[in-house]
Amino acid sequence: MPSYSSNKQPRPWTSYIWDTWDKPAAERRFLLKLDACLLTYAALSYFSKYLDQQNITNAYVSGMQEDLGLHGNQLNYITTAWTCGYVIGQIPSNMLITRIRPSIWIPAMEVLWSMLTMVLASAKNFETLVAVRFLVGLAESTFYPAIQYVIGSWYKGDELGKRACIFHTASALGPMFSGFLQTGAYNGLNGVYGLAGWKWLFIIDGIITVPIALLGFLIMPDLPSNTQPSILYSKEQIDIGKRRMAEIGRKPPAPFTRKKILGFFTTWHIYTLVPLYILFNNGNGPANSMIFWLKSFNTPGHQVYTVGQINTYPLGIQAVQVVTTLCYAWWSDIVRARWPPMIFAGTWSMITCIVLAATPLYEHITRRWIFYYFTGVAGGLSGLILAWANELTGHDNEKRSFIVASCNMWAYVMQAWLPIVIFPQVEQPRVFKGNVATACINFAMMCFAMATYFLSRRDDRKARKLRASTPASEASEEIVLEDEGEADIKKAQVLQVDEASDADLPTLDRRHVAHVA
Repeated sequence: MPSYSSNKQPRPWTSYIWDTWDKPAAERRFLLKLDACLLTYAALSYFSKYLDQQNITNAYVSGMQEDLGLHGNQLNYITTAWTCGYVIGQIPSNMLITRIRPSIWIPAMEVLWSMLTMVLASAKNFETLVAVRFLVGLAESTFYPAIQYVIGSWYKGDELGKRACIFHTASALGPMFSGFLQTGAYNGLNGVYGLAGWKWLFIIDGIITVPIALLGFLIMPDLPSNTQPSILYSKEQIDIGKRRMAEIGRKPPAPFTRKKILGFFTTWHIYTLVPLYILFNNGNGPANSMIFWLKSFNTPGHQVYTVGQINTYPLGIQAVQVVTTLCYAWWSDIVRARWPPMIFAGTWSMITCIVLAATPLYEHITRRWIFYYFTGVAGGLSGLILAWANELTGHDNEKRSFIVASCNMWAYVMQAWLPIVIFPQVEQPRVFKGNVATACINFAMMCFAMATYFLSRRDDRKARKLRASTPASEASEEIVLEDEGEADIKKAQVLQVDEASDADLPTLDRRHVAHVA
């Protein structure tokens, strides 16, 4: 059966607006249902997760610091405790999800997460906060890399960027809503039933999450290989999902073997994609400084900004992130390349950090305000990087799951200590060295994006040579391929590909060569 991506006819302009509009009716109906179920649940759940992540900072500046006697860098340590839990659980969870149904594992852990979040309201001291935040992070570790892996199990290259980024926009909408929620909780619930406003913030967050988790049990899809026919998906629609992934060479789960596990580390993917994601994830530190900058205007006996204003004015950062994330997603899918938005966002972010480092805190207030908002321009690259990881490692399902989890895990390993070093709380909001360091991080991120691009193009060239030297009738035969820079001889299977021009082929989802574990 021919691939839909092999159609040489010009794409209708409507497909650039939404990629399902040029597909056959049955496939379009299936994708509409898949989008409605998977993206709705993923976005709502991620919204509640980021609502909590932002809430800890909002609670700190809205009374938690004074009520619990917190001081110095203790907010950083509380955040680090969450990060440690988040880091520990990611790879084990993503390996398990290749064997356990995602529709059970992910919502179950979300129920546990919501209960732990509400427990935060009962914290009486710094030690309790640290312990509970660690457990919250451990429960949350199952979510983001797992969802990105599941999204990568259903969508093709010209669809994946938009879905991954639409899902990721919830990470910006959560903090936006958190600011308004904290303002409402502080003004409307502060003192109700003897609870401070910041405690109500965690209670509300947990209450919001419970019905979202229950919804996940009902509508969250599994993988194409283990989704069963149901009221949501017919056998014919599941077969469409399987066929679509077969067309692009994205493999279903396979048994773990020693050779397979060693294969995670013998190709270049882990050595460029993981550093790329680490640098992205730690490249927007100045965004957290605006809330401290606004609070610094207030002095004993003189208030410039109220608690509500301190919590809501920085929401422009998330608004910028939402807009730029969606622009990057459509741009990337239309040109069928992931790296251009990364270079654009990295350059913009680097300039922003340089300006923040070079300008005085309390001169040119409007300019500094605007550049604080610009710190959100690179925040939406997560979806594109993990979409790229899903595409480049699609020939090995377990490797794909491992790389996606490793990207997120190692990013947060760095985040566990790097902010304390370059953005110490006692230096807020000036943090000169933090702004300079972040400019350098963004430059390094762009370098790794280009390294990933050039290595993927190298693989493309090797695949073309294999196609050219292999008769069409033998296109599915196994041949021996020696990878550059590798001592071992690996088997590869050359998949039959369309004879469309390079302009018609997704650069990111090449099906030329799939390594056989």
